Amino acid sequence: MYDYIIGTATRITPEYIVVEQQGIGWQLFTPNPFAFQMDKADVKFYTHLHVREDAQLLFAFQSLEERELFRKLIQVSGIGPKGALAILASGNPQQVIQAIEQEDEKFLVKFPGVGKKTARQMILDLKGKLGSLLDNIELASAQDELPLFGVHHNKDELEDALLALAALGYSEKELAKIRIPLENNEGLNTTEDYMKQALKLLLKQQ
Repeated sequence: MYDYIIGTATRITPEYIVVEQQGIGWQLFTPNPFAFQMDKADVKFYTHLHVREDAQLLFAFQSLEERELFRKLIQVSGIGPKGALAILASGNPQQVIQAIEQEDEKFLVKFPGVGKKTARQMILDLKGKLGSLLDNIELASAQDELPLFGVHHNKDELEDALLALAALGYSEKELAKIRIPLENNEGLNTTEDYMKQALKLLLKQQ
């Protein structure tokens, strides 16, 4: 129904962004809200409308490839929109696709909400069907890999990143384990930096 929206992000929260277009504020759920910039005009947000009995939710992505991978993931039994967002929030969809193609269950179960049964279902449903995405996928956040909580001199950015990870389903115990490494990493400055590094640490721990 909606392919994309061109507008300006006027609000960014750990779970969603608000995009203003022609006087209307659209609430868009996205893998990493902090990958978007506030008040940057004429940005294209690729969208997916998810309809359920009690709500209509609009999801936004930075590229067509990211949106198509999301659509593939939510077709898998056991993976809903929230679970698909958590997987995409890793910032490296190429690794997800490669894990599916190589039947790497050990990698896939590192994502929140993905157990062995769901990982196996991902492989059964998607292996051999993601080739074009593997060739073409490009994400603005795919070059770095996820930082999160961290450094004292950027306390607000760190806390925003922690909130975003909690919204994706990570537990307080999991986040507590990576807080100190993030705080000690002086190379992290923005919320997106903390998000990427945190996700990287979380994946290594499991």
